[in-house]
Amino acid sequence: MSSKSSLASAESATRARYSAAAIASEAALCCPVDYDPQYLKAIPSEVIEKDYGCGDPSKHLNPGETVLDLGSGTGKICFIASQVVGPEGKVIGVDMTDDMLEVARRNAPIVAGNIGHSNVEFRKGRIQDLGLDLELLDEELRKNPIADANAYIAADGIAARLRDAKPLIASDSIDVVVSNCVLNLVETRLKKQLFEEIFRVLKNGGRAVISDIVSDEEIPLHLQDDPYLWSGCISGAYTEEGFLKAFADAGFYGIEILKRDDAPWQTVEGIEFRSVTVQAWKGKQGPCFERNQAVIYNGPFLKILDDDGHAMERGKRYAVCDKTFQLYQRLPYKSHFSFIEPLTGIPPEEAKPFDCQAGRERHPKETKGQDCRATTAAANCVTGGDGAACC
Repeated sequence: MSSKSSLASAESATRARYSAAAIASEAALCCPVDYDPQYLKAIPSEVIEKDYGCGDPSKHLNPGETVLDLGSGTGKICFIASQVVGPEGKVIGVDMTDDMLEVARRNAPIVAGNIGHSNVEFRKGRIQDLGLDLELLDEELRKNPIADANAYIAADGIAARLRDAKPLIASDSIDVVVSNCVLNLVETRLKKQLFEEIFRVLKNGGRAVISDIVSDEEIPLHLQDDPYLWSGCISGAYTEEGFLKAFADAGFYGIEILKRDDAPWQTVEGIEFRSVTVQAWKGKQGPCFERNQAVIYNGPFLKILDDDGHAMERGKRYAVCDKTFQLYQRLPYKSHFSFIEPLTGIPPEEAKPFDCQAGRERHPKETKGQDCRATTAAANCVTGGDGAACC
């Protein structure tokens, strides 16, 4: 947005609009979404009617995971997630709106009784500042009211201390961060911090699954400066390309669009706004070491370029560092590669640094050993159903 005052009015408008929407449902705040009806049966109608979104990231969760829902509202996604992850999992919802939190917390015991386990909690905070527990800050400020400029400055120190000593969400503590049509509501100047916070709280190997509204064109300033359009999930939307880039800039890898609506949700001045669901992973950071491993890209494309700049042609054998070799064996890459271990392994403590930028093919003798001259009998093969040999 173009000024601090318009930024402030956008957040105030968002808070006011969603407070009202917690009391009386507002159809304009959500897209049509097909949630799994088996999970909705356990959730009170009040939650369903007053919860707003544009996708269903809960479809991509697994049993036993610890899940964080950003902008959890009245708790619908949290309550669905609690059933998906089961009693061994955990779900945390974060929202800044007191009226939304009141509905969610009041209905949590009802859902727990319906599903037979209690694994959901709701915390008050801003999703771009997941270190600061706003309820703890409220307690501190009641003890030390802001009466003058010195007290205002001191409040910053109180907030910093709380982030350090009692963070709302600890670093490296979450398996999956989900969000449903909320990231676009964060002020433009704070969106980079928002993605950094998502990255911070995820465990190594964790992932983000985010449903949000994106635009097919850049949004002009006069629309960005409209608080009503901002609170309505329009003015703060990323472009489709910009949304994916925000994940990459924060350090994520394996970024993919899981779902993209063909038809726009709304069109404003010729700009189309639609829902997408994106998944992205944390864990590519770290040093590169040579252990004589190789990978083959299986296709279907002639060539690819990964998030770290590795370019590979289909069917060729490429030298990779141990970190990349391990990374490709995980989702979402593993089905696209074949993996070649060296005939004689190199222990991790003996591995030397590997230059990942070189991008070279690896000759088979590097993995077999330069002096390999072995001759073997034909490998055993499985016979066909009629008992005939396969070769």
